[in-house]
Amino acid sequence: DQVITHLIAHERLPIAVATLDTGKLHAPTLELIGRTERAYGLPIERFAPSHEAVVQFVGHHGERAMFDSVEQRLACCALRKLEPLSRLLEGQGAWVTGLRREQSSQRAEVSPYEIEDTGRVKFNPLAEWSWADVWHYIQTHSVPYNALHDQFYPSIGCAPCTRAIALGEDFRAGRWWWEQEGAKECGLHVKQ
Repeated sequence: DQVITHLIAHERLPIAVATLDTGKLHAPTLELIGRTERAYGLPIERFAPSHEAVVQFVGHHGERAMFDSVEQRLACCALRKLEPLSRLLEGQGAWVTGLRREQSSQRAEVSPYEIEDTGRVKFNPLAEWSWADVWHYIQTHSVPYNALHDQFYPSIGCAPCTRAIALGEDFRAGRWWWEQEGAKECGLHVKQ
């Protein structure tokens, strides 16, 4: 997504930039938001879950509910990601993501654009890019990136649900590593 943000800023495109602040992000991820704003002079709007809903969920299920079952993990993702995303996209005719086919088997068929059930267009301009393409662009254009990438985190989500990967592991092996391979999506990019 940092490549997309750079392109928006560099080309001065009239596209608002926003992110989801789940309340469980790694410190380097939060730091990157501010660093990106300063680098481009571009405000990044943050969408967070309802504080009351988080308190209620944690009070009922505990801080580590995501480890109890796939259903509890998906409920946490719905609260912290899906609900804020629905507010972010409310009234929008389109959105742009950094999804790439190479990221996982679930994303292998990602199209450069799609029409969602709502009629909104979802653009995935990096769909065909490789990991090497992304890093070449980042280095060539001095794009700010998450310091966790330097610690073997190729895919970064919420802190409790993301770990570094070992040499030879799949790109998203550090996401929800305790679950079966087919369950490793939060719902943000899953077709209903």
